[in-house]
Amino acid sequence: MRPATVPCVKAAARLCFQTGFSKEWRWLASPGRASFRQAQRHFNVSRCVTAKRPPPRSPKETVEIPGLGVITYGERMHYVPGLAKPVYPLWERAYKDPRFYQALPAHEMRLYKEKPCYVFHQRTSPLEGLRQALWLTKTKMISSLPPQLLSLAESAANQIPDLDERVQKAIKHARFWDTTEERPGKAKYCNALLLNLLHLCATLQTTHSAIGRRMLAERYSLSASWKRGDDLFQIRGQNGFLQNCMDPLPEISGKQEVKDTADHVLENLYPVCPTISLQKVHLYKEEVNCSGFTGDCPYPHAHTLYFLEGADPHWTLRPEQFRTKMVMFAFGNALARAHTLYGNQPQCVLDRPITVQAVGTNGRLFQFMVFQLNTTDLSGDDGIKNQVWLESDVELYDFAKVRPFIKKKQVKVPAGLAGYKPETFSRFMGLYLHGAA
Repeated sequence: MRPATVPCVKAAARLCFQTGFSKEWRWLASPGRASFRQAQRHFNVSRCVTAKRPPPRSPKETVEIPGLGVITYGERMHYVPGLAKPVYPLWERAYKDPRFYQALPAHEMRLYKEKPCYVFHQRTSPLEGLRQALWLTKTKMISSLPPQLLSLAESAANQIPDLDERVQKAIKHARFWDTTEERPGKAKYCNALLLNLLHLCATLQTTHSAIGRRMLAERYSLSASWKRGDDLFQIRGQNGFLQNCMDPLPEISGKQEVKDTADHVLENLYPVCPTISLQKVHLYKEEVNCSGFTGDCPYPHAHTLYFLEGADPHWTLRPEQFRTKMVMFAFGNALARAHTLYGNQPQCVLDRPITVQAVGTNGRLFQFMVFQLNTTDLSGDDGIKNQVWLESDVELYDFAKVRPFIKKKQVKVPAGLAGYKPETFSRFMGLYLHGAA
């Protein structure tokens, strides 16, 4: 037996069709789909209410006629139709209230300069990637790590007992065990994996005393400036972990190899402007070079920078831009140290090049880089170039599954760790032992 509300629903639908209501009311004609309460609630809604919101009205243009005064209702202290709205002067407080602070216009500030400065920071995503970074830093890139670093981990004096088993336990701890959730997030297991690998490398301190002359810093602010052509560039902000040491890293290339870089021709970015994707500012200090540490810091030399891909959950970079960030911040640390040693004024070829390393990871893929600053004369494209060795997208393992991946009732990827590659950790340990072995 049908409910008694059906005739009411049919009557409401019939009235909607007769009065020209929208098609959204046609569902009322089908019995049993809507109750009398829904028809009663929505029956009084007209088309004008359900239509789109009208666009905001544009403000009327005020016309000022010279010699004629505007009659306002300000003296009457209440609104009067036909009279103009009074304009009162801005009230200024006799005290400073930070809740209502208003900054001065940019051109009235003390650090304002007409010539713009292009800033690279931790969230910059350069359009041209590594090509743009190589031009900005006047650098020659080599697509492999130096062979002397790869041989450090293969030496018999640098072997760790049960190395492969301990590395796999470090991976499983980061991916499976270090959480109470079903699976940890990328920011968590990247950080845990990096700290586990660093702790494993630090066990060699008993045979290499120079490892004890290092420290691990986090959330330090870097700033360095340089001129490239007629433009001024600065690198600012915070990068990942930084391992500092008391002794500087030895240079990778000899004097003859450094001289041979003068024949290298930098790639032209035309028609793209080299300053694309960089922040353009007019409030800046020209000669700003700070490594993030005071002058009496016992660990003044940057050893290795460690970048985590998932460190900032609100901002992600593509792999090419992630490697560009590594190159730029390694260059910034080396340049800040060069200005500390040689001063800000002279721009010349360094007697002893400054070497800074960098390692980036997303928890599975690793990026290894070594940067050598040979010169601080970056104004032109000729002369000695800086050098960077880069090996990208090196896999530490293939899969780390909490549950097996099953497709068509077949286990494609088993649960647990699969496809471990020991040569990747050898590169990681080689960069760690550089300067200590």
